[in-house]
Amino acid sequence: MFDLSGKAALVTGGGRGLGLEMAKALAGAGAWTVINGRNGQGLEEARKRLKGDGIEIGIAAGDITRDAPAIIAAAVEKTGGLDILIHAVGERDRRGTEAMEPHEFAALLNTDLTAAYAVAKTALPYLRRSAAGRLIFVTSIAAFAARAGDPAYTAAKGGLAALTRSLAVELGADNLTVNAIAPGWFATETNAHLAADPALKAFVDIRIPLKRWGRPEEIAPAAVFLASPAASFVNGITLTVDGGMTVQM
Repeated sequence: MFDLSGKAALVTGGGRGLGLEMAKALAGAGAWTVINGRNGQGLEEARKRLKGDGIEIGIAAGDITRDAPAIIAAAVEKTGGLDILIHAVGERDRRGTEAMEPHEFAALLNTDLTAAYAVAKTALPYLRRSAAGRLIFVTSIAAFAARAGDPAYTAAKGGLAALTRSLAVELGADNLTVNAIAPGWFATETNAHLAADPALKAFVDIRIPLKRWGRPEEIAPAAVFLASPAASFVNGITLTVDGGMTVQM
């Protein structure tokens, strides 16, 4: 039920962090997987690391928020098709309303939300050719809960969860499912300094029922599940992977 052999996958934002963990998991489950990111050297280094672990992936460098058609076409050329697309690209600007100008707010929405729509639209002709296409967005628990001083990211991720529902309804007739993953606090390389901060330990103990940060590899099973035949009747959901943070009062 979780075998992805013969499937072709593209993971945008797949050069590091949670994106790379999801790409690694798809490839490990049998999918011919291509990772995308802006840093070509970083992608090549990731490819070599995974090859050392016995996992083969392809790379398609470039800014997916600006040049989706060329990047997706390059990935399809490598794999011969596209059955699974995980869009894991996102940026954050932790400034409050008084510090952020409307054009800066709009710029972050463009990167985190509008670009996701553009990527999905570009990929649709390829995904429709699949016998069971899978489109998976990576949103955030910020789609459901807010912190002060983070309006643009919260709005963008909330919009991405709504876009997931809308596309799921629109595209279901094509045997194409659209779902999202909402990660909580993960100790990626970007967050390593925060995860190691003793001052945050008390907060984590109170707010996360499992009383720890997520390990990056713990996002991978969610991606494999949503991409696999096991999720053939799962459509329009946002799967939260946060150790219970958003359900605790």
